[in-house]
Amino acid sequence: MYRFGSESMNKLKKIHPMLVKVMTEAIKTSPFDFAIICGVRTAVQQQALYEKGRTKPGEIVTNADGMKKKSNHQVKDDGYAYAVDLYPYIGGSIRREYVEYKYEVNAIAAHILKTAEKMGINIIWGGNWQTPFDPPHFELKNKESD
Repeated sequence: MYRFGSESMNKLKKIHPMLVKVMTEAIKTSPFDFAIICGVRTAVQQQALYEKGRTKPGEIVTNADGMKKKSNHQVKDDGYAYAVDLYPYIGGSIRREYVEYKYEVNAIAAHILKTAEKMGINIIWGGNWQTPFDPPHFELKNKESD
């Protein structure tokens, strides 16, 4: 049985309670340990990510610029953000390389989606997206993510 450490718990602050509920339940019986590596983002942080692959080196990782189109990582009018990013925690460290840890990431994602479904909470996984493909990303489906 796994549980979140203090850093993951801090990243869940200001995340919508329904998404927190899914993540905290899923970690308990996950096939692999995982850590929340991103919760709430500021507009400045979101803009910096948006620039990757556009005006800065790297691959495009988001379609939300943080200003005109806000990310679900940004706090909404209700005081909550609706997304988290996570990575598997294997062999004592966070593993960011999807290609090398595809099996583990996919197993964790399937487990989280199944846990959410059992709870009656609709979750979207960024690993099911074509553009941008975003396997660390999970978000609570709401009217803004349709």
